[in-house]
Amino acid sequence: MLERHPERVHLVRLAERRDDPRVRRIEELAQRHERRIERVDTQALKRLLGDVVHQGVAADISALPPWTEDELLTALQSDSTPLLLALDGVQDPHNLGACLRTADACGALAVIVPKDRAAQLTPTVRKVAAGAAETTPVVAVTNLVRTLKLLKESGFWVVGADPAADKSADGVDLKGPVVLVLGAEGAGLRQLTRQNCDFLARLPQLGAVESLNVSVAAGMLLYEAARQRGRWQRQE
Repeated sequence: MLERHPERVHLVRLAERRDDPRVRRIEELAQRHERRIERVDTQALKRLLGDVVHQGVAADISALPPWTEDELLTALQSDSTPLLLALDGVQDPHNLGACLRTADACGALAVIVPKDRAAQLTPTVRKVAAGAAETTPVVAVTNLVRTLKLLKESGFWVVGADPAADKSADGVDLKGPVVLVLGAEGAGLRQLTRQNCDFLARLPQLGAVESLNVSVAAGMLLYEAARQRGRWQRQE
């Protein structure tokens, strides 16, 4: 956050006894951007944050608000091969938070959710996302199918996750502008959403369980997309 959006950081709290390279780096960034720093004892951090794993660092920041559809379309202009994740009616906030965390790790531009009958940004989602909700925007749209059609008109391929699909995820080209679409817990993709996918992809499984948790499936698809794009090699 201090590297990408320092203006949204109001206060950085550091455990008073931590003095390692990671904390020194955070302190250096905060000082460079003239952000306020407080050294506090570990118990004070625990009282402030509760059960959150903080590793001796916490910050007060301005929350990233949800994007509109127009803001998403504008942001696409600055990325030649954007990767998006769309969740078709996922209602569990823990799943949305986990999806945000993986989307951030894989370099996805944003996560798209319907405004109705789906999980939205809440304190629970932000907590599960472990900071990813402040770096990866959530786009709340009125009509998901309409948004998918707009993305297709903008040059996107729409790839839906379906355990009964003929093609495995590694057999679908995910290197260009792609939106990965996953359905709700249990129900999967709605029929109209499925009809608007260019491709359907399945995740290979060796076990007896018929389907994966939606956040696990999203993570596997996102990592496959990142693998195909060579993002891990660039990190080495």
